[in-house]
Amino acid sequence: MAEVSREVDDFLMYFILLEKVPVGARTVEPGRLCCMSEESYLQKVTEDQNTAHSLSVTVIEENAMIDVDVNVLQPLSQKKAALLLAIRSPAERLNCFLEKGLLEDVQAKIGQRVLVEHEQKLYPALIHFVGNTLDTSTLLPPVYIGVELEGEGEGRGNMDGSYKGVTFFKCKNKCGLLLPFNKVMYSEAPPPDESVSTYPPFGTVNPKDKVSFYVEDSLKRGIDIAVNNQAAAGIVEVLPEETTSNELLRIPLDSIVKEETPDHRSPGLDGRSPGKEEAGKVDVPRRLLEVDSLVQIQYKEGELAFGMIRWLGYLPQMDDFMAGVELEEDKGLTDGSWCGHRYFFCPPKRGLFVKLRVCQPDTRFLSSKDCPPRSLESPKHSRNESRRMAGKVPPLRGAAALDVLEGDMKGIQGHCNSCYMDAALFSLFSCSSVLDSLLFKPSSLPNGKIQETLREEIVNPLRKIGYVSADSVMTLRHQLMEESQCPSFTTSEKDPEEFLTLIMHRILGADPLLKLQSEGQRVQECYCYQIFIEKQQEMTVPNVQQLLEQSFHHSQLKLAEVPSCFIIQMPRFGKEYKMFSKIVPSLELDVTDLLSDSPRECVVCGNLATHECAACFKDVILSDHGLKQYCLVCSKQVHSHHKRKDHRPVPLKIPESFLKTSTKIPRETLELFAVLSIETSHYVSFVKYGAEKGSWMFFDSMADRFGSENGYNIPRVTLCPEVATYLAAPLPDLMKQNPREMKGVAKRLFCDAYMYMYQSKRMALYK
Repeated sequence: MAEVSREVDDFLMYFILLEKVPVGARTVEPGRLCCMSEESYLQKVTEDQNTAHSLSVTVIEENAMIDVDVNVLQPLSQKKAALLLAIRSPAERLNCFLEKGLLEDVQAKIGQRVLVEHEQKLYPALIHFVGNTLDTSTLLPPVYIGVELEGEGEGRGNMDGSYKGVTFFKCKNKCGLLLPFNKVMYSEAPPPDESVSTYPPFGTVNPKDKVSFYVEDSLKRGIDIAVNNQAAAGIVEVLPEETTSNELLRIPLDSIVKEETPDHRSPGLDGRSPGKEEAGKVDVPRRLLEVDSLVQIQYKEGELAFGMIRWLGYLPQMDDFMAGVELEEDKGLTDGSWCGHRYFFCPPKRGLFVKLRVCQPDTRFLSSKDCPPRSLESPKHSRNESRRMAGKVPPLRGAAALDVLEGDMKGIQGHCNSCYMDAALFSLFSCSSVLDSLLFKPSSLPNGKIQETLREEIVNPLRKIGYVSADSVMTLRHQLMEESQCPSFTTSEKDPEEFLTLIMHRILGADPLLKLQSEGQRVQECYCYQIFIEKQQEMTVPNVQQLLEQSFHHSQLKLAEVPSCFIIQMPRFGKEYKMFSKIVPSLELDVTDLLSDSPRECVVCGNLATHECAACFKDVILSDHGLKQYCLVCSKQVHSHHKRKDHRPVPLKIPESFLKTSTKIPRETLELFAVLSIETSHYVSFVKYGAEKGSWMFFDSMADRFGSENGYNIPRVTLCPEVATYLAAPLPDLMKQNPREMKGVAKRLFCDAYMYMYQSKRMALYK
């Protein structure tokens, strides 16, 4: 049956609650879905007078309107919202949303064979329906996947394809289920009408070939008798080796593995089976193979599969020394389990157990001493050269940064959606030591492997030879995946702030970088600060200083102390909506007036300020922008004007030492050392590597590529002195500047900035 849908308002914006929201005497749970009209949202973010920090949204399942802090709302597309609504438990729904790869990987097709979770067991099933069930009880109809249970699942369903008197598909009675997307696992290839080849792993199966297959988690062998290519997914008729009858087994084609003969020259799953005493005897190229090694395997004729060894050892019923490999693509057969026992973790269809001797080192990342050179553009550094570098290597500055970092195959090599991590690590550690304490302070994890990997396989090689190979970053991603129990860490793109918070807070146990305080509230601690402001017409091209002051004023926040590292996210909604077309980087960030208990200057006379007035913030008579504080005399004069008589200045807390002396009031400033930019979901980095105005370098972990599918990414670090030219330009000229006409990569800094990184060298000494 064709997908059923009903008309839904195309002009609604959808959100998921990340935290609980108190509403009167009750609480709206995290994981609930909300919506509001796009018109109302745009009006809210552009109005000038409203100082609220919330949005009025409708809770979809309750059809009730509530006011919600924007910081606990995460936007969703209508498609993703409808998929999530099918999950009834808000907590389970939120977990599925946070596991970002799940929503991106929904690939349900009618006619596709899958595994489904039902009654805490997995059953084979066939998809008959994808769509909503004409449910009118909610503002957005949830989308379900309708399946027919097969094999052991027959009779364990609850329908025949009909629901509430409407037939959505037809199947045997008590064999049908309507399931949310997270209960369906795509263990087979899409159906033939999707124009996808249905070749089985490791070669085409022909009659009389020896094959391996599974029966109730037990590995069996047999001889292929016939392949039925007319069936929807292909069926192989196999004569089992261990049988006393001539009864044939009908096995799905995708569950069959062809066994190669001993004289077959391309690597296969079988061949001669050496005893365990021979298992360790590998060819010279395989001397590199160990856990975390990147490998390639002959997947089928003319095609390689790439992955990383996650486990080595012996398996039950297998004589050979085996490797558990996590593949880059969904070409595997498992999630790291074998016969009911888990040997490693990976997403479904990414895991494969093969004999170690069929694994070859991944030639995309080998140097010339490990394999014949393929091109003059091959990597200059092998994985072993940059793998482990113990000790403490200082960051690169000035001429040393140019000598070590500039050029192709420099920086951190990108691979498989790693750009968010590559850009963040390059920004933080290539030319700055502000967070070096993270590399040496005792980790919150007993074994400290992640900290060791970060220090010895990434930061030290980056600073010493200027290059980090993709497999070193993949090792870190695997470790983060295991610690966070998030399978998509090795495959999916994530946000830099998510990565930084995870590694600093949960893994390294670092003290929060920021301590924020609102009047009358306890101190809030965090690692990154998200700017939230109202759109103002006069701020056409703001600088970071203006945006930060606006945001602190808007949210009524103060800094409890000077941060050693201040990571600031720009005001943008998701990765698409940018509040400003250009933002000017502030090379120096003055946080003196943002501190809660720090001496400040009167904005009129320059003496010690005793009062602050929030209502004067937008008063252009005194200054164009910024927080306003006054000494007692100036405060009385300023507020004697009839336009300011209703203002209510509040007293400032002043250290005793400044009340008794005429000491010059110090300014607390931070310097910009790096900027992350994003364009079309790809992150790049700008780094200030020296004191001179033109000392800027640009890093892209995937700037170029050698080869096609079996090639590798070429990271590149280039100088971009043109950035200084635009930074020195008058603001009116910058406002008129067409982004497409900006020289070099300057457009990506001014128009696509996502995150600014500032450091206080004075405070870093105490961290």
